[in-house]
Amino acid sequence: MLDLGTSFVASAERDPDALAIVDGEMRLTYGEWVPRIAAVAAGLDSIGLRRGDRLLTLLQNRWQTATLHWACQISGVIITPLNWRAKADEVDYCIADAEVRAIAYEEASAEAVRAAAASRALPRLTLAVAGEGEVAFDAMAAMTGLALQPRATAEDWSLMLYTSGTTSRPKGVPRRHRAERAAAIAHVAQNLYAHGERTLGVMPLYHTMGVRSLLAMSLLGGCFVCLPRFDPKIAIDLIARERITNLYLVPTLYHDLVSHPDFGGADIGSVRKLGFAGAPMTDGLLQRLTRAFQPDLFVNHYGSSEVYTCTINQNAAAKPGSAGRSGLNQRIRVVRFAASDASDLAAPGEEGEILALLAGDEAFEGYWRRPDTDATALRDGWYRTGDTGYFDADGDLFVTGRVDDMIITGGENVSPVEIESCLSLHPAVSEVAVAGLPDERWGRIVAAFVKCRAPVAAETLDAHCIASGLARFKRPRRYVFVTELPKSPVGKLLRRKLVAGDYALDPSCLSGPSTSREPNP
Repeated sequence: MLDLGTSFVASAERDPDALAIVDGEMRLTYGEWVPRIAAVAAGLDSIGLRRGDRLLTLLQNRWQTATLHWACQISGVIITPLNWRAKADEVDYCIADAEVRAIAYEEASAEAVRAAAASRALPRLTLAVAGEGEVAFDAMAAMTGLALQPRATAEDWSLMLYTSGTTSRPKGVPRRHRAERAAAIAHVAQNLYAHGERTLGVMPLYHTMGVRSLLAMSLLGGCFVCLPRFDPKIAIDLIARERITNLYLVPTLYHDLVSHPDFGGADIGSVRKLGFAGAPMTDGLLQRLTRAFQPDLFVNHYGSSEVYTCTINQNAAAKPGSAGRSGLNQRIRVVRFAASDASDLAAPGEEGEILALLAGDEAFEGYWRRPDTDATALRDGWYRTGDTGYFDADGDLFVTGRVDDMIITGGENVSPVEIESCLSLHPAVSEVAVAGLPDERWGRIVAAFVKCRAPVAAETLDAHCIASGLARFKRPRRYVFVTELPKSPVGKLLRRKLVAGDYALDPSCLSGPSTSREPNP
């Protein structure tokens, strides 16, 4: 298999005049981008980086960020992207954990980088005006007369992503060139992307979804339209101006997009393919998006940083909640909770933990220097995802949440996703999240945290759950009306903050006197 650098060179040779990247007023064809990538690759050499070294980046989605990504693939440097919002102690941790040899940052992340003690001994590449001990990206990219000569192999490491670290220190996820390219090819095939596609490059390039969008566009002469920070108004304008053909977002960003006041009159006709990943999408949001875009293809992509594609459903609206079947490069199974080995399969309809085959072309090979975690997560040739789900009678996978999110109430297992989808269909509900709260009698009770679009009584929502056919023991026993739901920088719901009480109440939503009920027998 080709390494990613050679793959990019081949794409540039095929489509030198095709528009490759847009960032504000910056517009580069593949032919125009090649010399800049070559210059940055040479610049990485000049600051002492060698094949196999790690470059830590704290950057928003800009043309410079994408250029650095490709320069690393050319030179064999392992790009190690970190959330640009990271704090100084997080920067220090990653520098030490990944044995970083240089760091790249911009104005938004400069304060944390400069406050990180470990960064002061490293070569520092800045997108802003260079100060003492810093190298300016612009000067590096302006060098001319350099050839784009790939030096990595398909077996070399391409990048190292860091997990979100919700329960412990973030874990490094190193991925090889061949796995990254296999994932990008599968992404093109499974989303039916065509030559010359244009995607909105808003999922961050420190996240697997953002990286996949960048690589996929390069394979077919497509264009990556940068959006450094998600803003629904700017996104709507870019869709119209740049004639975006596909969107690949987390559900939260779709929600914010269709909820914006300007969306109703927006020119979105160029968008023919929708894809989502990162979290389940509620039935209500699926319906809104289908009505608004009337897409030719609506893909639910279930995967992870470790194993990019687990399953694909190419007609998400036809079977709400279904993540479909295993991707082109993968096998999936569901085992019983606390299964001792990967052969203890759950029956159809029985909820369990989802496993992905480690031999899959897109899979990682283990966490960076975390043998303790590997011993738990990698067993019998399978990766234990930590996600819960089940196969229905048709053989389609339904992802119901995380093992850690499972609510055990009165001895019954309750998954939040089903309840969230049910409540999302009520017209007064804008967003909803379900979590388990401690209770002396029941162990935990099901609580629904609701962001409303109109005042509504808890009794009304309870009646809606009954009318929808939700099992009585799954109905929320408490409704909490909040101003916002806590989310990560990439839009993932943070249930742990709800359980911890980290939210603001919104009394204007409540139209009745009660916010809780006694559980029915």
